[in-house]
Amino acid sequence: MSELLEGSAAEIARDVNARRLSASDVTEATLAHVRANDAEVGAYLLVLDDLARETARRVDQRIARGERLPLAGVPLAVKDNMCLAGARTTCASRILEGWTAPYTATAVARMLEAGCVPIGKTNLDEFAMGSSCENSALGVTRNPYDLERVPGGSSGGSAAAVAAREAAIGMGSDTGGSIREPGAFCNLIGFKPTYGRVSRYGLIAFASSLDQIGPLTRTVEDAALAYDAMAGHDPMDATSLAREVEPAATALREDLRGLRIGIVREFKLEPLGAAMKAVYEQAYRELEALGATLVDVSLPTADYGLATYYLIAPAECSSNLARFDGVRYGLQVDAGDVATMNSQTRAAGFGPEVKRRVLIGTYALSSGYYDAYYVRAQKARTLVARDFAQAFGACDLIACPATSCPPFTLGAKSDPYSMYLMDYYTIPMSLAGIPALSVPCGWVDEGVPLPIGLQLTAPHFAEPLLLGAAHAYERATQHARKHVPRTSAHA
Repeated sequence: MSELLEGSAAEIARDVNARRLSASDVTEATLAHVRANDAEVGAYLLVLDDLARETARRVDQRIARGERLPLAGVPLAVKDNMCLAGARTTCASRILEGWTAPYTATAVARMLEAGCVPIGKTNLDEFAMGSSCENSALGVTRNPYDLERVPGGSSGGSAAAVAAREAAIGMGSDTGGSIREPGAFCNLIGFKPTYGRVSRYGLIAFASSLDQIGPLTRTVEDAALAYDAMAGHDPMDATSLAREVEPAATALREDLRGLRIGIVREFKLEPLGAAMKAVYEQAYRELEALGATLVDVSLPTADYGLATYYLIAPAECSSNLARFDGVRYGLQVDAGDVATMNSQTRAAGFGPEVKRRVLIGTYALSSGYYDAYYVRAQKARTLVARDFAQAFGACDLIACPATSCPPFTLGAKSDPYSMYLMDYYTIPMSLAGIPALSVPCGWVDEGVPLPIGLQLTAPHFAEPLLLGAAHAYERATQHARKHVPRTSAHA
């Protein structure tokens, strides 16, 4: 069965649709592998054995009736900030530890309709606030390539599950890099679509103008299939775009001839250190070898991305998390009056990073500071988007690092500032709302080989171009296949 789990989502779906495999067989093999390995990895907060088996049985029935499903029988890991009816949904927070979702997020429902089988709900940084998955109040998740290192965050549980072959597709959410960074850390494709391309209905909000659902996969083809399944307008989400989705899975290409790829002048490689610098320089040469023309582009406001993001995102967080007050759902700490009950519930239910961001956001929105901080940050955000638009006048795609370091050891970045710097290369794309992904581009040796990701980004709605180019790079370089995780179907 280990060979079965090594298959890509596309391969599993082809075999299930052809009835060479059953969805039930794939599901049983995956559940057995999770039971054998997840105690070490810690990818899942909840394993949905009964729901997985029932869903697989229904998939097999649909196939027997002659249906062809694009993701038939594919094991799916769902980040635990997305609702799944009847399943505990916690955001890895004490304040929602006992809450059961009464409905299913649109993106999750679309993946199930496409034939996916939900294996479980995965760990994350609490309320998706973090870059390492260490901020979870409910468990520790480890990187399958080195169990002493982080898987990245905030979608670390979904990334670890896919890397460890405990799922074929992981659903993540990306606010400032929370799909792309764990993708890079776990040797995966981490893909954030254009803002509004995938419905946020049923995603528990962190920062509403930034949050976007996307897939974590082992191949670009799988990411394209997942995107095609989950993208599209949803009347239940006011930010969902009523624009036709161009299929991405049919736009995959074998080379980069005719493409101009921008290299950002402001993103210097020297601060990354010699090892990472060499990996990225090699990646740029590989792009050229595939036929791309590299051009110099400028993002003058890129250095303002972190400051801009850490005003806008906490401000929206402070507003969104006001609903967790101990009255309507989740944790309630009894007290003599409502105000004390609200205060004590939030003190007991929220972790340190969530409290920090709520306080930052509340301050930025407070009387006398709103114009000085929040409004100025929104103006800076407009400038970031303008810079990308100008850069794309000279190129088709932009290439740059996905992370500022390889996967680091658990506990190595204990201060908030060093953790916030992890998002330096990914935040500008989130502020601009454009699609971006991380694709494996090489390895650095820190006693064990550690994966590195190349970030590619495209203009709004250019997902087929972006995924097509990433597929050509992935197929030609095969970086993802050069090492296997220590905890996987090989184990």
